[in-house]
Amino acid sequence: MEMYEELVARGLIAQVTDEKEIRELINGGKARFYIGFDCTADSLTAGHFMALTLMKRLQQAGNQPIALIGGGTTMIGDPSGRTDMRKMLTREDIDHNAACFRRQMEKFIEFGPDKALMVNNADWLLNLNYVELLREVGPHFSVNNMLRAECYKNRMERGLSFFEFNYMIMQSYDFYHLFQHYGCNMQFGGDDQWSNMLGGTELIRKKLGKDAYAMTITLLTDSNGNKMGKTAGNAVWLDPNKTSPFEFYQYWRNVGDADVIKCLKMLTFLPLEEINEMAKWEGSQLNRAKEILAFELTKLVHSEAEAEEAQNTARALFSQGGDVANMPSQAISEDKFAADGTVGAIDLLVLSGLCSSNGDARRNIQQGGVEIAGKKVADTSVRFTKDDLKGEGIVVKRGKKNFCRVYIEG
Repeated sequence: MEMYEELVARGLIAQVTDEKEIRELINGGKARFYIGFDCTADSLTAGHFMALTLMKRLQQAGNQPIALIGGGTTMIGDPSGRTDMRKMLTREDIDHNAACFRRQMEKFIEFGPDKALMVNNADWLLNLNYVELLREVGPHFSVNNMLRAECYKNRMERGLSFFEFNYMIMQSYDFYHLFQHYGCNMQFGGDDQWSNMLGGTELIRKKLGKDAYAMTITLLTDSNGNKMGKTAGNAVWLDPNKTSPFEFYQYWRNVGDADVIKCLKMLTFLPLEEINEMAKWEGSQLNRAKEILAFELTKLVHSEAEAEEAQNTARALFSQGGDVANMPSQAISEDKFAADGTVGAIDLLVLSGLCSSNGDARRNIQQGGVEIAGKKVADTSVRFTKDDLKGEGIVVKRGKKNFCRVYIEG
């Protein structure tokens, strides 16, 4: 099976501008493609994971990736799928986040001469003269067409600022610049980027009279249509300091039965034949498939040693009720205790990160899904003393698979 056909079989391709040409470029190892990463945080997330693995797959097939760090576009912020305007970051914050992205990408992609490139659109976008840009690209964009674009739909309902309206033009200009200066002939991105990507192919065609191509990647959603990559309301990060290898492993270990085969196909490098055999598994066998998924992804993001440790810790916790040595832990300072020297069960659930808010914690307790210090918590007013949290602290548990050891800082 050739690479393009494998991408189709894995369910990775959502839309393409010209399937025949794109297939020939990818299968012939002639695609010089880019994917953009805006620097909105100091770590990549599970949401970026599929893009990174796609770049790795295509590089292994002889194609050349260009990782575009959005040092310029992050100054504006992508409105796609947003109901509110993104927080404006300082140039210093963006530069710091870009440096963090580079270190993480190097785990997936081989950079160097005649290999993968890493470029930052701040190098050309921040030096543009506004009037010259309007004259150069402005006549090639229809405001009517832009307003119909999917990427602006949610923002139109709440009010789209002129500030954000420029994002499509900037992303299109990126493709135009990369085509001219780096020989980039394709752009890949999430399916929510389709309108922005078409803007780039059209700008190249209108300005240069040449063809460039775009392909969108299927968004990773669960069986209910929700985007995957968040737990307890927070992103699943690739940085081990933000999401530990154990927590990362557990996120994928806990995916729904209906989602595990799809995740194996889209995210891992296991042979399709092996995954198709797993698709025949039922009942408790699916737990083995989930372990394989969690192990493979943790190995890719962290290391094989970290994956083995996370798997061994999980097995020990859930089969024996628990060794706390490698359990996720959270230190809390003494100022989190009330004047009487106690802290509530609701506070512990939120401070540990197992619940996203007091309301979320209250619901979990009322539904009978919380256990603290080995005992089920049925009352939202239950409190714990400083002595309870001294030494190794106490284990807070939400549901069957979510643990955290909470102890007093210092």
